Amino acid sequence: MSAKPQEKKKQIDPVKSFIAGGTAGAVEGVITYPFEFAKTRLQLIDKSSKASRNPLVLIYNTAKTQGVSSLYTGCPAFVVGNTVKASVRFLGFDSIKKLLADKDGKLSGPRGVLAGLGAGLLESVVAVTPFEAIKTALIDDKQAKIPIYGSGVMTPFRCVKDLGLKGLYSGILPVSLRQASNQAVRLGCYNKIKSAIQSASGTPPDQPLSSVMTFIVGAFSGIVTVYTTMPIDTVKTRMQALGAAKKYSSTINCFTTIFKEEGLKTFWKGATPRLGRLILSGGIVFTIYEKVLVVLG
Repeated sequence: MSAKPQEKKKQIDPVKSFIAGGTAGAVEGVITYPFEFAKTRLQLIDKSSKASRNPLVLIYNTAKTQGVSSLYTGCPAFVVGNTVKASVRFLGFDSIKKLLADKDGKLSGPRGVLAGLGAGLLESVVAVTPFEAIKTALIDDKQAKIPIYGSGVMTPFRCVKDLGLKGLYSGILPVSLRQASNQAVRLGCYNKIKSAIQSASGTPPDQPLSSVMTFIVGAFSGIVTVYTTMPIDTVKTRMQALGAAKKYSSTINCFTTIFKEEGLKTFWKGATPRLGRLILSGGIVFTIYEKVLVVLG
């Protein structure tokens, strides 16, 4: 009796992965932006400032004094960047995962982290650094006594013109470190837990989890990511603030200056709103990504 031919493992189409990732990133960016705004504003608050460090109070006061629309300062740049970032992330992760997977299509823990690391580095260069620079500059400008930029369709373009290529990529090292560590932890953690659940339930590796389970696993991955990568995120924000070139000579200098002048706890300033955003983000992104792939066949 002849042996059955080996079944060809189902692979994710790169184009579908790109579309699904972009859709997930756009939706997640719009829904969670107020948390991103609060996180960035808290990281930029000067030590001598008497402004509240409570993210909910900050959001309320900003909405009350400057209007609800102020909570979306820098949002268009963030959403466009988030869309491109998510597309590149999932495309990169799925492509690297395909190369590192074993003959059964499974990915070990270390290889999952490695795939996430590669995806994080890729997205940081292509999308995250320039769009984060625009978002941070606009939020920083908004809290100035005399803002340089107003609000309007052309505001991001004026910011890009002022920053120039050097300004857009001024924080590329901390951004790359953050994105690489973010995705190494987040995607590696997500992939490991997902694989464990699939193995326990006898589900094939190419089949998505239920929506509820995907949201829970994605949210848990977001929690782990926040507390392990927060110091890098704080340094990234400071390096991209307006006038950062005059304050810090390098990424290491920024890190040591914050530590000496403001203390260790400062590195976790803004962790609460970032946690809120990444819990939602993890659940929303992975759930929408998996569902869009199903819709696309």
